[in-house]
Parts: sequence; C-alpha cells; structure tokens
Amino acid sequence: MTDDPTEHDAHPDAVAEPPVASSSAGTPAKDAPAPARRLRELLALAAVIFGFDLLTKVLAVHYIDPADPVSIVGDTVTLTLVRNPGAAFSMATGMTWLLTLVAVAVVVGVVRIGRTLRSGWWALGLGLVLGGALGNLVDRIFRSPGPLQGHVVDFVSVGWWPVFNVADSAIVCGAILLVALTVFGVEPDGSRKTGSSDSRKEAHK
Repeated sequence: MTDDPTEHDAHPDAVAEPPVASSSAGTPAKDAPAPARRLRELLALAAVIFGFDLLTKVLAVHYIDPADPVSIVGDTVTLTLVRNPGAAFSMATGMTWLLTLVAVAVVVGVVRIGRTLRSGWWALGLGLVLGGALGNLVDRIFRSPGPLQGHVVDFVSVGWWPVFNVADSAIVCGAILLVALTVFGVEPDGSRKTGSSDSRKEAHK
C-alpha cells in the first residue's frame, strides 16, 4: 500500500507566521535601559556637579581676596572672586528673584523629564543642567542679601569672558548637548526622528 503524497503536504488552511517587524524610527528600542536606570544616572551626575560646584565656591570664598585676583595664566586666566546677582556669565543682573523662580522650574522640569528617559545622551545633558541649576539655586536661596535675592559666587575669569563658575559651565555644556540632540533628531526615549526627512522624500516623488 502506497502512501498518499498529499498526506505529507502542509495543511491548506495553515498560514505562515508573518515576520516580526523591527523597531521603526520613533519607537524606543526594546533593549534600551529602563527609565529608572537613566534617572539614577541623571541624578548621580547632577549630584557630582552640585558637590563639585559647592566645594569650589567654598574654597573660592575662603582663599580668594576680591581685591587680589590669583593669576593662573598671566592676565588671561585668573581666579577673581565676584558676587553675581544675575544669571550665568553675569547676565540679567537686575532680575535675581525671577532667575531664582526660573531655576526652580528648571529643576522640577528636568526631574519630570528624567522619569521617562531611555537615552544616555539625554541623561548626560539633563544631568549637567540639573547639577548646575541646583548649584546656583543654593546660592540664590542661602547667600546674602537674602532668600531669592542671593548673589551667586563666580570666580573663574578667562580673557574678556564674564566671570563664571562650575555650575555655569555645566549648564551651558548641558544645554549645547540637548540642542545638538534635538537638531539630530535624538529623542529622550532613545529613538530617532525621521518623519520630516521621509516627508520631504515623498514630496519629491
């Protein structure tokens, strides 16, 4: 007795499983670190920046005479102690209380965004901004002449550039990184934006 060749054929109603689609642009990768981990990294970096900024300010106030700058590289790079009522690099010197409220809003906003992060680069940028904002915020709250009116300690002078501190540098570096990430389409969740470029391609067809 011969076997029926049709017995070995696939069932006619069987349907092949469709291939699993890979993650498209704009969708976070499955192996991306969890937001909780990125938030810890962000907060750890912010704590390091904040601690270093606080330490350098304490040393500057203790050892630098405002009337006698310390020369590092001739007159180009000096340690010059000043009290700054304004923003980073001595901007907006007459708006101390408003800058304090802005700093509080920045801190709250960064922490909220940090809870959804999957991108390490975004965690780095936001960590720098948060650490710097906290460093200057503490000065505005606790230093003279009073709460919300405190003057920030600046002590690094480079050429013609306004005197600044560690917190200022961290804020600027973090902001530049965040702008670059936005320009290149890197999202906080780790995905990349390609919709705009795809739309342009479709328009040229």
